[in-house]
Amino acid sequence: MTDIVPIRRALLSVSDKTGIVEFARFLAGQGAEILSTGGTAAAIRAAGIPVKDVSEHTGFPEILDGRVKTLVPQVHGGILGRRDEAAHLAQMQQHAIAPIDLVAVNLYPFEATVAKGAGFDDCIENIDIGGPAMIRSAAKNHAHVVVVTEAAQLAEVQAELEGQGGTTLALRKRFAAAAYARTAGYDAAISAWFAGQLGEEFPNRLSVPGVLRQTLRYGENPHQRAAFYADGSRRPGIATAEQVQGKELSYNNLNDTDAAFECVAEFDEPTIVIVKHANPCGVAEGATLAEAWDRALRCDPVSAFGGIVAANRALDADAAERIAAIFTEVVIAPDADAAARAVFARKKNLRLLLTGGLPDPAAPGMVFRSVGGGFLAQSRDAGRVAREGLKVVTRRAPTEAELADLLFAFRVCKHVKSNAIIYAKDGATVGIGAGQMSRVDSSRIAAWKSGEAAKAAGLDAPLAQGSVVASDAFFPFADGLQAAAAAGAMAVIQPGGSMRDAEVIAAADEAGLAMVFTGMRHFRH
Repeated sequence: MTDIVPIRRALLSVSDKTGIVEFARFLAGQGAEILSTGGTAAAIRAAGIPVKDVSEHTGFPEILDGRVKTLVPQVHGGILGRRDEAAHLAQMQQHAIAPIDLVAVNLYPFEATVAKGAGFDDCIENIDIGGPAMIRSAAKNHAHVVVVTEAAQLAEVQAELEGQGGTTLALRKRFAAAAYARTAGYDAAISAWFAGQLGEEFPNRLSVPGVLRQTLRYGENPHQRAAFYADGSRRPGIATAEQVQGKELSYNNLNDTDAAFECVAEFDEPTIVIVKHANPCGVAEGATLAEAWDRALRCDPVSAFGGIVAANRALDADAAERIAAIFTEVVIAPDADAAARAVFARKKNLRLLLTGGLPDPAAPGMVFRSVGGGFLAQSRDAGRVAREGLKVVTRRAPTEAELADLLFAFRVCKHVKSNAIIYAKDGATVGIGAGQMSRVDSSRIAAWKSGEAAKAAGLDAPLAQGSVVASDAFFPFADGLQAAAAAGAMAVIQPGGSMRDAEVIAAADEAGLAMVFTGMRHFRH
């Protein structure tokens, strides 16, 4: 017994009409009867292709402004009826229910409606009811019916009809699985939106939608498998970027590039961020991107080799020439002019990603991390400290120049793995300590890197001399602050809140440092 199912009757009802008229023409040429609704039927009919309105097929008119048109036995009986069950066939014949062999449905554009900021009522009207019901019915009865939920699947169905005379069970199973994933993602998007409307940040049940963007060569290590999914949020970044050139992106490339781009979006002036292993190893502002690159690279030229570079402006040729002068894995920016693209084109393996915009650091959102048996969910760290939110706690207040650097350093701190210590001077990092178990070790590592960078630049004094220092969380003891003072820092920004704040403040006063508290920490584990 063959598993090939010919298409004698098809129901086409799509919001995205890409390729549907051509597919309908093909089906008609194969002798299939085409049933359709609304705009889809109008488009098919306008092309001169025979089509029957669903209301004519069922003998029941569309009612309630189109809310009810396919939720009738003649449609769902035709989809769900088993062709290998005599009782089903008898009942279908008794009630004049004709079998439907193909269902092509894509859903009302709920996600797009929400993304464009539509009002509550518009969003509600773009919740599809009949579409998911038909999709789920066809997927359940995949032994006899093929369900198409994406325009790209039409070509596969056509190829099987041309080569086999019908659809194979293997294709029907695969498309059924894709159909349930689509309705699950659709319902997850609706659920998340509704929870947001009700102010429920963490609802009792949480589903996370995702659409496969890329199957990756491997994960963090070659023995791990991995894939990249987009969540449909349209936040500018790696999920929206166009890859202009270069090799296929890896798991680690994607993770590091996201870290770099989210960091660079924090800054208003032309800024470059260089990332290695998800940590910034150089961040700097400049009058131009080229100047910002030079200053960011000086912070840690060793780690920058083979790193990820992010810019918050359209790249020009001058910046591109500097970036391309060392081995760089990925460059990401909102755009790049023709001259910059030509420069990067000489580096065939370099991946160039253009996003068309920058993410909003203050925008709400959720981030997730898997744990054994579940996952953790939290709101995105959208916190930002303004000058008026700083509390001076030492005898000496910071100067205007120090204040600017303190705010700059604290923004960088937000994107460095904890424990994080950042030395900065004149709008550029000059030493970064990341991911240490002890804050004093981070201070010492950042100071050491400052000295090594100075040697590489041919300077006698460490870059941290006369700098400011930022800590992502409070100093639990005075030793971390004392290490920063020994490195040459003149001002400190930290959240405060330690039981030993008074001891730390006293140490700052003794060293002649200015120190401000933010009241906000930026742990990033």
